[in-house]
Amino acid sequence: MFSLSPVVRVLLILNVLVFLITNESIIQQFGLHSFLSDKFNPIQLLTHMFLHGGFNHIFSNMIGLVVFGPMLERYWGPKRFTFFYFFTGLGAALLFSGINYFEMHDVYETVQSYRASPSYESFLAFVDQHAGSYYDGLAPFIEKFRVYPTDGTNIQDSVTIVNRIFTNQVDEPMVGASGAIFGVIMGYGLLFPNTQLFLLFPPIPVKAKYLVIFYGAIEIYSGLYRAQSDNVAHFAHIGGMLFAFILVKYWGSQRKTFY
Repeated sequence: MFSLSPVVRVLLILNVLVFLITNESIIQQFGLHSFLSDKFNPIQLLTHMFLHGGFNHIFSNMIGLVVFGPMLERYWGPKRFTFFYFFTGLGAALLFSGINYFEMHDVYETVQSYRASPSYESFLAFVDQHAGSYYDGLAPFIEKFRVYPTDGTNIQDSVTIVNRIFTNQVDEPMVGASGAIFGVIMGYGLLFPNTQLFLLFPPIPVKAKYLVIFYGAIEIYSGLYRAQSDNVAHFAHIGGMLFAFILVKYWGSQRKTFY
Protein backbone atom coordinates (compact mmCIF):
# COMPACT_ATOMS: atom_id res chain seq x y z
CA MET A 1 0.00 0.00 0.00
CA PHE A 2 1.50 3.33 -1.07
CA SER A 3 1.63 6.11 1.51
CA LEU A 4 0.88 9.24 -0.50
CA SER A 5 2.27 12.61 0.49
CA PRO A 6 0.05 15.72 0.08
CA VAL A 7 1.39 17.12 -3.21
CA VAL A 8 1.71 13.69 -4.79
CA ARG A 9 -1.91 13.00 -3.85
CA VAL A 10 -3.09 16.25 -5.45
CA LEU A 11 -1.07 15.60 -8.63
CA LEU A 12 -2.45 12.08 -8.84
CA ILE A 13 -6.05 13.26 -8.45
CA LEU A 14 -5.62 16.08 -10.98
CA ASN A 15 -4.09 13.78 -13.58
CA VAL A 16 -6.83 11.19 -13.17
CA LEU A 17 -9.64 13.75 -13.28
CA VAL A 18 -8.23 15.40 -16.40
CA PHE A 19 -7.77 11.99 -18.01
CA LEU A 20 -11.44 11.18 -17.41
CA ILE A 21 -12.62 14.28 -19.29
CA THR A 22 -9.94 14.28 -22.00
CA ASN A 23 -11.02 14.04 -25.62
CA GLU A 24 -9.33 14.76 -28.94
CA SER A 25 -10.40 18.41 -28.88
CA ILE A 26 -8.77 18.95 -25.47
CA ILE A 27 -5.58 17.22 -26.59
CA GLN A 28 -5.40 19.39 -29.70
CA GLN A 29 -5.96 22.55 -27.68
CA PHE A 30 -3.80 21.85 -24.63
CA GLY A 31 -1.24 19.29 -25.85
CA LEU A 32 2.21 20.68 -26.58
CA HIS A 33 2.55 21.61 -30.26
CA SER A 34 5.69 22.42 -32.17
CA PHE A 35 6.92 26.01 -32.09
CA LEU A 36 6.42 25.94 -35.88
CA SER A 37 2.73 25.04 -35.56
CA ASP A 38 -0.06 27.59 -35.74
CA LYS A 39 -1.63 25.66 -32.87
CA PHE A 40 1.22 26.37 -30.46
CA ASN A 41 0.30 28.29 -27.31
CA PRO A 42 2.80 28.94 -24.48
CA ILE A 43 0.31 27.64 -21.90
CA GLN A 44 0.73 24.20 -23.50
CA LEU A 45 4.19 23.98 -21.90
CA LEU A 46 2.28 23.46 -18.64
CA THR A 47 -1.05 21.94 -19.65
CA HIS A 48 0.46 19.05 -21.63
CA MET A 49 1.74 17.64 -18.33
CA PHE A 50 -1.80 16.77 -17.24
CA LEU A 51 -2.89 15.09 -20.47
CA HIS A 52 -2.35 11.45 -21.39
CA GLY A 53 -2.92 9.45 -24.55
CA GLY A 54 -4.45 6.34 -23.00
CA PHE A 55 -4.80 4.20 -19.89
CA ASN A 56 -1.37 2.57 -20.14
CA HIS A 57 0.21 5.99 -20.54
CA ILE A 58 -1.33 7.53 -17.43
CA PHE A 59 -1.00 4.31 -15.42
CA SER A 60 2.77 4.03 -15.97
CA ASN A 61 3.29 7.72 -15.18
CA MET A 62 1.21 7.67 -12.03
CA ILE A 63 2.93 4.52 -10.79
CA GLY A 64 6.24 6.36 -11.13
CA LEU A 65 4.81 9.35 -9.27
CA VAL A 66 3.40 7.40 -6.31
CA VAL A 67 6.45 5.12 -5.98
CA PHE A 68 9.20 7.75 -6.13
CA GLY A 69 7.44 11.04 -5.38
CA PRO A 70 6.45 10.72 -1.70
CA MET A 71 9.98 10.20 -0.39
CA LEU A 72 11.21 13.22 -2.32
CA GLU A 73 8.35 15.34 -1.00
CA ARG A 74 9.04 14.27 2.58
CA TYR A 75 12.74 15.00 2.10
CA TRP A 76 12.29 18.44 0.54
CA GLY A 77 8.88 19.47 1.80
CA PRO A 78 5.76 20.23 -0.29
CA LYS A 79 6.86 23.60 -1.71
CA ARG A 80 10.25 22.49 -2.92
CA PHE A 81 8.91 19.22 -4.32
CA THR A 82 6.20 21.11 -6.23
CA PHE A 83 8.82 23.45 -7.68
CA PHE A 84 11.01 20.47 -8.60
CA TYR A 85 8.15 18.64 -10.31
CA PHE A 86 7.15 21.55 -12.53
CA PHE A 87 10.73 22.67 -13.13
CA THR A 88 11.66 19.26 -14.52
CA GLY A 89 8.39 19.00 -16.46
CA LEU A 90 8.91 22.40 -18.08
CA GLY A 91 12.58 21.62 -18.71
CA ALA A 92 11.58 18.40 -20.43
CA ALA A 93 9.09 20.29 -22.60
CA LEU A 94 11.67 22.91 -23.58
CA LEU A 95 14.33 20.37 -24.53
CA PHE A 96 11.82 18.33 -26.52
CA SER A 97 10.48 21.45 -28.24
CA GLY A 98 13.95 22.75 -29.03
CA ILE A 99 15.01 19.51 -30.68
CA ASN A 100 11.66 19.25 -32.44
CA TYR A 101 12.12 22.79 -33.78
CA PHE A 102 15.58 21.95 -35.07
CA GLU A 103 14.33 18.80 -36.78
CA MET A 104 11.11 20.27 -38.15
CA HIS A 105 12.78 23.44 -39.36
CA ASP A 106 14.86 21.27 -41.69
CA VAL A 107 11.64 19.70 -42.97
CA TYR A 108 10.12 23.17 -43.33
CA GLU A 109 13.05 24.33 -45.47
CA THR A 110 12.67 21.22 -47.65
CA VAL A 111 8.94 21.91 -48.05
CA GLN A 112 9.64 25.51 -49.06
CA SER A 113 12.17 24.32 -51.61
CA TYR A 114 9.72 21.79 -53.02
CA ARG A 115 6.95 24.35 -53.34
CA ALA A 116 9.29 26.50 -55.41
CA SER A 117 10.40 23.68 -57.70
CA PRO A 118 8.25 20.51 -57.54
CA SER A 119 9.27 17.42 -59.48
CA TYR A 120 8.91 13.68 -59.29
CA GLU A 121 12.52 13.18 -58.17
CA SER A 122 12.32 15.76 -55.38
CA PHE A 123 8.93 14.43 -54.28
CA LEU A 124 10.36 10.93 -53.96
CA ALA A 125 13.36 12.31 -52.07
CA PHE A 126 11.06 14.19 -49.66
CA VAL A 127 9.05 11.06 -48.91
CA ASP A 128 12.20 8.97 -48.42
CA GLN A 129 13.84 11.50 -46.11
CA HIS A 130 10.93 12.89 -44.12
CA ALA A 131 7.84 10.73 -44.56
CA GLY A 132 8.87 7.11 -44.90
CA SER A 133 5.84 5.92 -42.91
CA TYR A 134 3.57 7.40 -45.60
CA TYR A 135 5.21 5.51 -48.45
CA ASP A 136 2.79 2.58 -48.68
CA GLY A 137 -0.23 4.85 -48.71
CA LEU A 138 1.35 7.09 -51.35
CA ALA A 139 2.52 4.23 -53.57
CA PRO A 140 -0.31 4.55 -56.16
CA PHE A 141 0.25 8.29 -56.50
CA ILE A 142 4.03 7.86 -56.68
CA GLU A 143 3.61 5.41 -59.54
CA LYS A 144 1.21 7.74 -61.37
CA PHE A 145 3.60 10.66 -60.83
CA ARG A 146 6.49 8.57 -62.15
CA VAL A 147 4.62 7.77 -65.35
CA TYR A 148 3.36 11.35 -65.87
CA PRO A 149 5.96 13.57 -64.13
CA THR A 150 5.08 16.73 -66.10
CA ASP A 151 1.31 16.47 -65.69
CA GLY A 152 0.06 19.68 -64.04
CA THR A 153 -2.49 17.90 -61.88
CA ASN A 154 0.11 15.47 -60.57
CA ILE A 155 2.49 18.31 -59.78
CA GLN A 156 -0.20 20.26 -57.91
CA ASP A 157 -1.31 17.14 -56.07
CA SER A 158 2.27 16.48 -55.04
CA VAL A 159 2.56 19.97 -53.55
CA THR A 160 -0.71 19.41 -51.67
CA ILE A 161 0.57 16.08 -50.32
CA VAL A 162 3.87 17.59 -49.18
CA ASN A 163 2.03 20.42 -47.42
CA ARG A 164 -0.31 17.95 -45.72
CA ILE A 165 2.52 15.72 -44.54
CA PHE A 166 4.35 18.69 -43.03
CA THR A 167 1.18 19.96 -41.36
CA ASN A 168 0.42 16.52 -39.92
CA GLN A 169 3.91 16.27 -38.47
CA VAL A 170 4.13 19.77 -37.08
CA ASP A 171 0.62 19.68 -35.60
CA GLU A 172 1.10 16.39 -33.74
CA PRO A 173 0.82 17.28 -30.01
CA MET A 174 3.00 15.86 -27.25
CA VAL A 175 1.19 14.97 -24.02
CA GLY A 176 2.01 13.41 -20.70
CA ALA A 177 3.70 13.91 -17.33
CA SER A 178 6.58 11.64 -18.36
CA GLY A 179 9.18 14.42 -18.37
CA ALA A 180 8.40 15.34 -14.78
CA ILE A 181 8.17 11.67 -13.76
CA PHE A 182 11.60 10.93 -15.21
CA GLY A 183 12.80 13.98 -13.30
CA VAL A 184 11.35 12.50 -10.10
CA ILE A 185 13.08 9.18 -10.82
CA MET A 186 16.39 10.97 -11.39
CA GLY A 187 15.96 12.98 -8.19
CA TYR A 188 15.25 9.81 -6.25
CA GLY A 189 18.30 8.10 -7.69
CA LEU A 190 20.54 11.03 -6.82
CA LEU A 191 19.30 11.42 -3.26
CA PHE A 192 18.78 7.77 -2.38
CA PRO A 193 21.21 5.96 -4.71
CA ASN A 194 21.63 2.81 -2.64
CA THR A 195 17.96 2.21 -1.89
CA GLN A 196 17.03 -1.30 -2.96
CA LEU A 197 14.08 -1.42 -5.37
CA PHE A 198 12.37 -4.63 -6.37
CA LEU A 199 11.57 -4.87 -10.06
CA LEU A 200 8.54 -6.68 -11.38
CA PHE A 201 10.08 -7.62 -14.73
CA PRO A 202 12.45 -9.27 -14.08
CA PRO A 203 11.65 -9.88 -10.39
CA ILE A 204 15.03 -8.88 -8.97
CA PRO A 205 16.28 -6.25 -6.51
CA VAL A 206 18.29 -3.34 -7.91
CA LYS A 207 19.74 -0.20 -6.39
CA ALA A 208 18.07 3.08 -7.38
CA LYS A 209 21.25 4.48 -8.94
CA TYR A 210 21.50 1.56 -11.36
CA LEU A 211 17.84 1.89 -12.30
CA VAL A 212 18.40 5.57 -13.13
CA ILE A 213 21.47 4.76 -15.22
CA PHE A 214 19.53 2.08 -17.07
CA TYR A 215 16.56 4.37 -17.79
CA GLY A 216 18.85 7.20 -18.87
CA ALA A 217 20.84 4.98 -21.22
CA ILE A 218 17.68 3.58 -22.82
CA GLU A 219 16.22 7.03 -23.39
CA ILE A 220 19.43 8.48 -24.83
CA TYR A 221 19.81 5.51 -27.17
CA SER A 222 16.17 5.67 -28.24
CA GLY A 223 16.31 9.42 -28.79
CA LEU A 224 19.56 9.46 -30.75
CA TYR A 225 18.67 6.48 -32.89
CA ARG A 226 15.24 7.81 -33.75
CA ALA A 227 12.91 5.29 -32.08
CA GLN A 228 9.95 7.09 -33.60
CA SER A 229 7.70 4.13 -34.28
CA ASP A 230 7.00 3.72 -30.55
CA ASN A 231 5.41 7.19 -30.43
CA VAL A 232 7.38 8.09 -27.29
CA ALA A 233 8.90 11.54 -26.64
CA HIS A 234 12.31 10.23 -25.59
CA PHE A 235 13.93 13.66 -25.53
CA ALA A 236 11.27 14.85 -23.07
CA HIS A 237 12.33 12.02 -20.76
CA ILE A 238 15.97 12.98 -21.21
CA GLY A 239 15.08 16.61 -20.53
CA GLY A 240 13.30 15.75 -17.30
CA MET A 241 16.30 13.78 -16.06
CA LEU A 242 18.77 16.44 -17.16
CA PHE A 243 16.94 19.31 -15.46
CA ALA A 244 16.45 17.19 -12.34
CA PHE A 245 20.20 16.51 -12.23
CA ILE A 246 20.97 20.23 -12.57
CA LEU A 247 18.50 21.28 -9.88
CA VAL A 248 19.47 18.61 -7.35
CA LYS A 249 23.15 19.44 -7.79
CA TYR A 250 22.43 23.15 -7.46
CA TRP A 251 20.40 22.66 -4.30
CA GLY A 252 23.16 20.45 -2.96
CA SER A 253 25.70 23.24 -3.53
CA GLN A 254 23.42 25.63 -1.62
CA ARG A 255 22.93 23.27 1.33
CA LYS A 256 24.11 25.82 3.90
CA THR A 257 21.52 28.27 2.64
CA PHE A 258 18.53 25.96 2.47
CA TYR A 259 19.02 23.36 5.20
